Amino acid sequence: MYHSPDDRVSILQLNSELQHAQLELLSAHCAVHQLRLHYSFEDLARLGRRDVLRKSAEAASALHDFYRDIETRAPAPRCQTVPQPTPEEIAQAIQWTCECLRANRERYISFARPLTSEQIAVFSPYFPATLLEQIRIAELHGKRVDVPDFLNEARGRGFENLPDISHMDSLTFLDVVVFNEKFSERALFHSLVHAVQIQVLGLERYAELWVQGYLKTRAHFSVPLEVQAFALASRFVRPTQPAFSVESDVLFWQAERRY
Repeated sequence: MYHSPDDRVSILQLNSELQHAQLELLSAHCAVHQLRLHYSFEDLARLGRRDVLRKSAEAASALHDFYRDIETRAPAPRCQTVPQPTPEEIAQAIQWTCECLRANRERYISFARPLTSEQIAVFSPYFPATLLEQIRIAELHGKRVDVPDFLNEARGRGFENLPDISHMDSLTFLDVVVFNEKFSERALFHSLVHAVQIQVLGLERYAELWVQGYLKTRAHFSVPLEVQAFALASRFVRPTQPAFSVESDVLFWQAERRY
């Protein structure tokens, strides 16, 4: 319970920073997952730099201890039955997702701007030129994207860990990227990955895979479409990482049925 307006501001700031830390941890988790996919434990232990392995293990251990100590002090979660949607409800969720993306695209396209020449130069090694020419950006400056009614309804029915749309850095509505807060290249890269996924997979298939991925993992951040976007954005911000084709990566994940 808030005891003063200052307490509310402090709690909001705390949770904002906690969420930011979660995103950084997710990026690290995605990077480690890529190591698991490409190298065996034996190769990593035999060929990996000892100082890097040691420091990574120490950091992971310290983080585990930190969050475990917090978890032991937190109130025990309420036992709650995991809701199981019917096939009809799943089909409805997919339809609502498509309608939401289309409707918000039309809502924000009117005042969205194209990428600048400098931004195109930054992202052109990673994305097709035709996509970058098509993309539009909308910055809300103090406002936030409205949460769709169907997400609030889903939360009310017990579905947890859904996207917190009003607090996400950026959102992709087909070819329009909307920023809730300040612009960042990393957030734009993440959204551009989703734009490529939508173009390659098609909107209906993208929505279907997102809904199915959530129902399997029960967490927004664990949906394979999101995992790929976080992993590629993490690669993008590494200073020594060579350029790569996002479209090729999406096509590979599609062929390997990783979604």
